Amino acid sequence: MTIVQEAATRLIEAEVTKQVIEPLTVSYPGITVDEAYHTQLEIIRRKVENGGIIVGKKIGATSKAIQNMFGVNQPDYGHLLADMMFIEGETISLENYIQPKVEFEIAFILKKDLKGPNVSIVDVIDATDYIVPAIEVIDSRIEDWKIKFEDTVADNGSSASAIIGGKPTKLEGIDLTRIGMVAYQNGEMIDTGAGAAVLGNPLRSVAWLANSLSKYGVSLNAGEIILSGALTRAVEVKKNDTFTAEFAHIGSVTASFK
Repeated sequence: MTIVQEAATRLIEAEVTKQVIEPLTVSYPGITVDEAYHTQLEIIRRKVENGGIIVGKKIGATSKAIQNMFGVNQPDYGHLLADMMFIEGETISLENYIQPKVEFEIAFILKKDLKGPNVSIVDVIDATDYIVPAIEVIDSRIEDWKIKFEDTVADNGSSASAIIGGKPTKLEGIDLTRIGMVAYQNGEMIDTGAGAAVLGNPLRSVAWLANSLSKYGVSLNAGEIILSGALTRAVEVKKNDTFTAEFAHIGSVTASFK
């Protein structure tokens, strides 16, 4: 069994059993970024083989706040499957997760495919149907979030769930770098951010994703949801927490946990 196959098996078992594993970078000290991405793709391949449906992609570690928090220095990405998506208003059980945190993001819904390697910001604008606010639940199958870049990449970008809210908003006339966001936990303000925190512009983030995925023959497809990256740090989720992110121009999104 190759490192990729073995690592994929271990991560899937950890997700199912809710039992963390030691970092892959400890178990396999020589694991490369390329092997980590192939591990993620192997996990997704197995899930799709078992009935999973890919509905989008997510970009992680786009802001300095997140990079500093997890000790990584470049963005990564993961896949979103249908069973990871929640409707705003339903209460989410923490039994779904191991050590969850939430992030507040701008989501893009595409009307055209985007396939790198030469995708530009103009291409992203042309391919976007609308944007909405989103809360991503990130989780790690790695013990105590002791992740290096290769660990989070292999672990599907440490993704777990997403909640889409707000109102569908067209890009026309909106400067995404200046969209402000205020985040609340149980009614108390906990953070503020702006679109510029996401690689300088969330549009640049989506273009980066399309171009990076092209190396593995993966494209962003019409109808998919693209989480463009967190505007602020990730926040730990506890029982009975409710989080709300209010964005200028595009509305708000709320997620409640039990």
